[in-house]
Parts: sequence; C-alpha cells; structure tokens
Amino acid sequence: MNTAVRLSVSSLRAHKRRFAGTFLAVFLGVAFLAGTLVMGDTLRASFDTMFGNATSGTDAVIRSSDAITTPGESEGVRQPVPVDLLNTVDKVAGVEAAAPNIQGAGQLVGANGDPIGGQGPPTLAGNWITDPELNAYRLADGRAPTKSGEVVIDRGTAERGDLKLGDTTTLRTPDPVKVTVVGLATFGGEDGMAQVTFTGMTQADAEKYLTARPGEAASIQVRAGPGVGQQELVDRLTPVLPGGVEAITGQESAEENTEMISSQFLSLFTTFLLVFSGVALLVATFSIHNTFAIVVAQRTRENALLRALGASRRQVTATTLVEASAVAVIASAAGLAGGIGVAAGLQALFPAIGFPFPEGDLVISALSMALPLAVGIVVCLGSALLPAVRAGRTAPLAALRETAVDTSGASRVRAVTGLGLAALAVAVTLTGVLMSPSLWLAGTGAVLALAAFVVLGPVASTSAVRVLGGPLDRLRGVTGGLARRNALRSPRRTAATASALMIGVAVVSLFTVFGASLKATMDQTVSRSFAGDVAVSTPAFGGGGSGLTPRLAPAIQRLPEVDTAVGLGRGVAEVDGKGRALTVTDPLALERTFDLGRIDGSLRSLGTDGIAITKSEADEQGLRTGDRTRLTFTDGTKETFTVRAVYGRSELAGDYVITRAAWAPHRTQDSDTLVAVSFKDGVGAGAGTAAVEKVAERYGDPEVQTRDEYAQSAAGGIDMMLTLVYALLALAVLIALLGIANTLTLAIHERTRELGLLRAVGQTRAQLRAMVRWESVLVAAFGTVGGLALGGFLGWVLVKASDGASDSSFAFATPPLQLAVVALVGLAAGALAGLRPARRAARLDVLRAIATE
Repeated sequence: MNTAVRLSVSSLRAHKRRFAGTFLAVFLGVAFLAGTLVMGDTLRASFDTMFGNATSGTDAVIRSSDAITTPGESEGVRQPVPVDLLNTVDKVAGVEAAAPNIQGAGQLVGANGDPIGGQGPPTLAGNWITDPELNAYRLADGRAPTKSGEVVIDRGTAERGDLKLGDTTTLRTPDPVKVTVVGLATFGGEDGMAQVTFTGMTQADAEKYLTARPGEAASIQVRAGPGVGQQELVDRLTPVLPGGVEAITGQESAEENTEMISSQFLSLFTTFLLVFSGVALLVATFSIHNTFAIVVAQRTRENALLRALGASRRQVTATTLVEASAVAVIASAAGLAGGIGVAAGLQALFPAIGFPFPEGDLVISALSMALPLAVGIVVCLGSALLPAVRAGRTAPLAALRETAVDTSGASRVRAVTGLGLAALAVAVTLTGVLMSPSLWLAGTGAVLALAAFVVLGPVASTSAVRVLGGPLDRLRGVTGGLARRNALRSPRRTAATASALMIGVAVVSLFTVFGASLKATMDQTVSRSFAGDVAVSTPAFGGGGSGLTPRLAPAIQRLPEVDTAVGLGRGVAEVDGKGRALTVTDPLALERTFDLGRIDGSLRSLGTDGIAITKSEADEQGLRTGDRTRLTFTDGTKETFTVRAVYGRSELAGDYVITRAAWAPHRTQDSDTLVAVSFKDGVGAGAGTAAVEKVAERYGDPEVQTRDEYAQSAAGGIDMMLTLVYALLALAVLIALLGIANTLTLAIHERTRELGLLRAVGQTRAQLRAMVRWESVLVAAFGTVGGLALGGFLGWVLVKASDGASDSSFAFATPPLQLAVVALVGLAAGALAGLRPARRAARLDVLRAIATE
C-alpha cells in the first residue's frame, strides 16, 4: 500500500492538470450542496429567533381547539373565539394582561397604485395591540392608530410600496378601505416577517372589516404575572375555558409559527435546491468517471510495466483509487468552504432581490458539513472505481502495444443490454401512465430510460456522430472530416463525455416541456370550462392577496351591457370527516357562465341545505343525487346536506358547491377569488370591458381580463418557476462543459504525436484549432440531441403521470421555439468548451510533439 501511495503522489505531482476538471466538478457540486444545507439551517435558526423575539412577551395563546385542513394546505382554518372571553381570562390568578388578536387578509396598495405582495406569503391585517409586550410588532416610527382609518404597517412593506408616514392609500379587505399610515413597525427586530405584509388597525376597524360579526377574534394573547411560568398559566386557564377552546403556551405558539414557515416555504425551497444539487452531482459523476477512464487508458503501458515488474492487480487498482481519494478529499474540503461562501452570498443577495433574509450569523452544523463532504468523496471514488478496476486488470504484455482499440461501439452485449433496458423502460412507463396510473411506476420507468441511454451511448454515438458530422465533410473539408473521425475514434469516451451534457439538457428539456404543458392545460381549462367574456381577478398565489369583495359581482350584474356576472367564493368544511374546500356561489349563474359537463340533478334547487359535487368525488364517497352527507363547519356547527346535483367538471368550479345563503351563517372574512362576466348579445368586447372596468375601479380596482389574458395570467407563475430552474441548471451545464473541456485536453495530450505529424504535413494552426473545436461541437451535439429526446420523453411521462394522479385533465405540449433555443445553447456550449483545448493544441511545438512517446 505504501508503494501505491508513493506512485499516486508522484503521479498527481506530475500531472496536476489532468485532474483540474475533476477537482472543479467535485468542488462545484459539493459547494452547491453545502451552501443549500447551511442556508436552510441559517434560515430556520433566524426565523426561530425572530418568532421567539416577537412573541417573547406572550405566555399563553387562547384559540379554537379544532382546525379544518383541506388537501394541499398545511395550516388549518380555525373558528374565531369570542372577545368577551377576556372578562373570564382577566379574573384568572396569575394573568397580568390579555388582548384579543383579530386577524384577516388585507392587501395594501402601494404609492404607484399596484398591490403590495400577494405572490406567495400572506398579506395580513389585524388590530394593533396596545400592550407592547403582547404585540408581536414593535412600533419603530410614528404612533399607534387611535381612530378609524389610521394604520401601522411593517417597515418592509412601506419600503416595497414606497409609503411613508402621513401617506393615504387603499387597504383591500377585500372591500377597499381608505387608510392613513401613522406608524411603522418591526417584527422580531426585522423590518418584517420575510415578505409577509402586515397592517395594524384599531380594534373597531378590525372587527368591522376583517370579521363576519363583531366580538370575534382569531385568538387571545395572555401575559403572565411575576413568578408564573407559561405552563402553569396554561394549567390555570384551561379549566375556565368553554368547550372547543384551548390554551397553549407562548413557546408552543412560536414553534408552530416557525414550523409553519418551515413546512410551507423552507422545506419546499431547500428540497428544490437539493434536487438540483443532486442533478449537478449526477452530471459531475459522468465527468469524473470519464476523466479517470481517460487517465487509466493513457497509462496502460505504464500500468503494464508496473505489472511486469511485479506489482499486483490490487496495488495498481489502489494507485488509481488513492489518486481519486486525494482529489476527492481536497476538492470536497474546498467545496465546503465554497458552500459557506455560497450561503453568505445568498444571505447578502436575498435582500437585494426583495426577500429580506433575517439578519444573523451563518449556522454551520456538523451535518451540513459532514454530509456534503461524504457525498463528494463517495461520488468521486464511485466514479473512479470502474476505471481503477480496469487499470488493475491491465496485462503485463500491454506494455508492448502501441495503442488500444476501443470496440465498445460495436459491442453486441452492450447493444442487447441497452435495448433490453429501453424496452423494459417503455413497458414500465406505459404501465405507469396509461394502464394503471402510478407515479412510482412512471418514476421507475424514467430511471430505466436514463440507464438505457447511458448503456446505449457508445453504440449510438457511432451512428449519431456519423450523421451529425456528415455535413462537416462538405462544409469544412479535411478539417471537418478529421474532427468527425476523432469523435468516432473512441465511442465510449464520446458517449461518456456527452452523457454529462445530455443529463443537463434532458432536465432543462423536461421542465421546458412540463412548463409548456401546464400552460396548455391552463389554456385548455379556461377555454373549455369558462364560457364568459371577461374575468375579474386579483393576481395572487399561496396565502397572498385579499380576494375580491362579494359586492363586486352584483354591482357588475346591474350593468346594462352584462348578461351574467357570477362570483366564486371559497369556504372550508369537513365533508364526512374530511376537510374540503367549498365553492360559494350562485349556482344558477355558475351554470350559465361555466361549462360543468354533464349534470345529474339540478343546480337550481340547492337552497340552504343542498350541495353539488363533482362526479369523481361522488364516486369516491359512494354518493348519488338524493343522498345525504354531513358537513362540519369551522364554527363547530354540524349540518346535513342533500346532494342535489352531480356535475362532470371541477377545474374552475371546484369539487363542492353550496349557495351563499348556506355559507352565510358560518362565514368568516368573506371574499371571492374570481368574478366571471358574460355580455349580452350585441355588446362588443371593448364596450363591455370598459363598463366592467369602471365598476371594478370602485371596488379596489382589480384586473379585468379577457379569457385569453386570464389564462396567460393564471399561468404566469410557470415562467417564474422556469427562470429559476434554468438559473439553477446552469450549474449542471457548467460542470458538463468542464467535463468536455477536460476530456478534450486529456485527448490532446494523448494525441500529441499525431497532432505534431498533422502540423508537419502542412496543417495550419487555424485548421488544428478548428478541428478540435468541431470535435467538441460534435460531442456536444450528440449530448444535446440525446438530452432533448430523453427530456421530451420524461416530460411526456411527467405530464401523463400527473394526468392520471389528478382529477384535472393535463394537456401535453412541446414548445418548438424553446427547445430550439435549448439545442442552440447546447451547441454553443460545445464550441465554448473547445476553445481552450484548441488553443493549447495549436501552441504545440511540432518537433517536440513528433518526438513525444
């Protein structure tokens, strides 16, 4: 083993450049992974500290004990508690102070007339709690609101909306309310709680605009007197609370808030980044494997001589693995430092792009350091294992050979194995997406397809390079022909080099196809389900936005140009014990404005005790028209509803529909998510839209859009997602480029004598550079074409699997323009990767090159 170590050290010293690409590939992958983990730990710790500071004065929180959680949401909806419960709480021994916490949706309008926030994080409004220790927000500038129309807003919201003390603006609750900013506040020492917006009102205004009935609050905050612990306070409060109401400690409340942020944002965000770290490391695996495969091939004679002098197979294998270990440890350790730099950079970058990263030192845990280090070492050693074993199998007589011929392109075993994997992948995938919809089967088929592409790579590269490089003979003459032959010389090397780029292009193509399919699905949904002329909405997603006032639809309905205007509100209830979202609307107007498919029964007779259900939900619960089902609302009321209609399509109308009269006794803060408008016959689109816009202006000025505009707006978040995806995948493409450049550099070293002979017989430096560059382009073209094919297939699998797993019908779409751009970027990447190796080849001294062994 000592001999192997000495040989490895001397090899690394003599050939540092050989492992430059491997070092960078491991470094970038580990840095991205470590940076993601450090950033996640830092964010969790920062939010934990921020919530702890904000709620440090609250020792107990009184709230409803039951919450209704609908599918896809982590935070349930609780019924309010009566404000007059304060009278009982104040009499409990150990209570120093108590205050109601009224909270609802409220979206501020900025100085430029645009709403602030609404793109994910909640837009909150509530009463300004006068007790500074019970208030999570601290007054930083100005004063507290004392009369109707005065508000305090968090400082971060004021900066984003260009609002200052004394400014008058509009607060959508969703009814538009004119407010004057009299104070600016901080949350837990920060300008705000991430991008959550907060508006603090007087208690009277909060009850008026944010609750269905006065005298209700989301919770009651309680502060203990001296010497009374939080749990002791909760134990004293619990016996005096009515049924359905509970008390929890302030610490438990802060932990729940932190967990809510963690589950809704941090976990999703860090998981998203970890997936791309995995893609980057997978691409790095191919680049690292290729580097060691070439190095081992170049040292065939050297390894054979060692074997002839008595070195065992184990020693030769160990020599290669020791080299890989040295590169792995050094690159992974450097990657950890780079990861800390990445996290620090993100900490500085986030506030610049509008996301206030909580202040505080980076949190560097043992796990966030040990895991990336272990992954980097395992990836590097795993990638070098097969080349190392191959090196150990070198026969002593190989020292007498000049070259080794790569016959992998003509391997029947490889061809049969690859085709078998491809057939199995297609069979498993088709079963998972067509016969018995299963995301697991579809995912297994996708992995098998990737394996089939890798196995078939050397076999396919021969034919692919001949086809792709055919035009080079005519366009570039002898130079193009030599470039094509060089790419054909080692099918395994060409395939391995191209595989790294193929995976990067495949993932880009996958998300491009899936994004286009989501847009096509939204367009199909709106076109098929929405029979109106214009839609009125407030663009928002996640918990953001305040919705539309329910008074808007009736106001639009009164216009002489309008035939039907229907608002879609949202409620929640447990249907036979399961939390479900309810669509609250006028069923008759809904039927006239939306295509609901086949309807069994009648929507006209829902009344206050009837419900309409989609066919899929009715089948799942075994319900038919005339059957009864039990609904439990957030106020604890349980009522029996009769199924009076079963309709076919749920896409825009939702799965459960009840009337506004049925929802009214149980509503909290009422709002609509959409108002669909149909014009009367003979009314032009321009005149009708103008009339609707005039009315909408009086109710908070929401957007009025045509059906096509509404479909594009609803799919607007997809473009944002794709932009982030492309930015993150740039790392994987960069690692692939490093792999191509490293392979070409090593190949030039291998072909030094050949290149010298070409120069000696008349090839110019420019022709030599062009030959190397075109070889790089051919390798990139092979990887790009394979990536487009694989990405398109995986995109189809993802769309079909989503279609089978969802009640909605997904449309498959391939965007030719975007995929053409991906192809051009892949080819440009190949040309870029070949620049440095081409310059290095052109600088070779002719006589020394010819004399090289």
